[in-house]
Amino acid sequence: MKFPVEQILNLPDMKVLDFQELVGEEIIITIEKSVNYSTCPDCGKITHSIHQNHWRMIHDLPWNEKSVLLKINRRQFKCHKCKKVFSEKLDFVDKSKGYTKRLATDIVQQVLNSNIRSVAERNGLSDEEVESMLKKQVSQILNINLSQVKKLGIDEISLVKGQGNYLAVLVDLDTHKPIEIVQSRRIEDIREILVSWGSEVLNKIEEVSIDLWSPYKNLVEELMPNAHVTADRFHVMKQVNDELDTMRKTEKKAAMSLDTEKKRILEALNKSKYSLLKNEDSLNEKQKEKLKSVQDVSPKLAKMHALKEEFRDIFETTKSWGDSIIKLLDWMYDALSYFPKSIGTIVRWFGEIVGYFDGRTTSGTVEGINNKLKLIKRLGYGFRNFSNFRLRSLLNWHFTINSP
Repeated sequence: MKFPVEQILNLPDMKVLDFQELVGEEIIITIEKSVNYSTCPDCGKITHSIHQNHWRMIHDLPWNEKSVLLKINRRQFKCHKCKKVFSEKLDFVDKSKGYTKRLATDIVQQVLNSNIRSVAERNGLSDEEVESMLKKQVSQILNINLSQVKKLGIDEISLVKGQGNYLAVLVDLDTHKPIEIVQSRRIEDIREILVSWGSEVLNKIEEVSIDLWSPYKNLVEELMPNAHVTADRFHVMKQVNDELDTMRKTEKKAAMSLDTEKKRILEALNKSKYSLLKNEDSLNEKQKEKLKSVQDVSPKLAKMHALKEEFRDIFETTKSWGDSIIKLLDWMYDALSYFPKSIGTIVRWFGEIVGYFDGRTTSGTVEGINNKLKLIKRLGYGFRNFSNFRLRSLLNWHFTINSP
């Protein structure tokens, strides 16, 4: 039985001394290193002199749905040259930890799809042990190679709709992965993180995509002298959509009377938001019918919807940098009386907006990141503070399974 157990255990440097399967409970495997010598960590000399045996129990990966405990003899040796006593090194378990490295990896993988409390209970561990495993893994992956970041996205998300609690997310736009999550969107907090990256990293950043908030722009200009600021096209599009939606609400309110004609208008405008704001080529048949009914009763909304689609088309289909700017200027002339607020924003941010046509850089990937972070938050029972939430979030994008 010993040979197959050793094979399944898959710890080549260890030999099995005993195997116990307790009925209805767990498996205990007694092991020690195969060799009877060790190398002194101080002087590098090999010694065969065992000072004492030191037994410890640690958790390992379950076997056949049963918990596995490894009873390990971690021997202490005495070096004859420097006279020091030292414990032999075991590559599969960290010092003072009650679990193997491969179990920690498996636990982290479980947590990514569940929560700390459930994973701890399922594996016979404490919440603290699971959190410790998470922090250990994060300490290994947080050495993200920031020197490779050339295009940076700065955006903010709210994990709970309507309650504020904004976080700032810094994204590598080339890899589409978040590289930092900041506890707030306060410029002071974001500056502290960026400064910690060091000037060598910041000087290599070539482009930063931001929303239409001047403090972000000022921060980039302050800390990243070689970076070109681009206004994220989806935030610009949101300005146009918001103004269209405001007019929809205005016309709907005006139609709220007992007048028969206004009742017809009100009926057409009810539940019309997504038909007006959604990309027209993405509408289903029911939404297309709703859009047509809105266009029939409101020439102004019909015109604004057409202008909205023209605006989107400039960013999505125009290939030439020069043609894009000309078309944008023409659109601004045609749309001035319909979208005065949006035009004002475009004028103030014109350089950053047309900067999109250079490299077509956008922070659109943040929407997907936002949705994933919200899911992590919902699953995050046991994450008692922002630090733990940040750790788990970064693991979702940077965690890789390594061999034990």
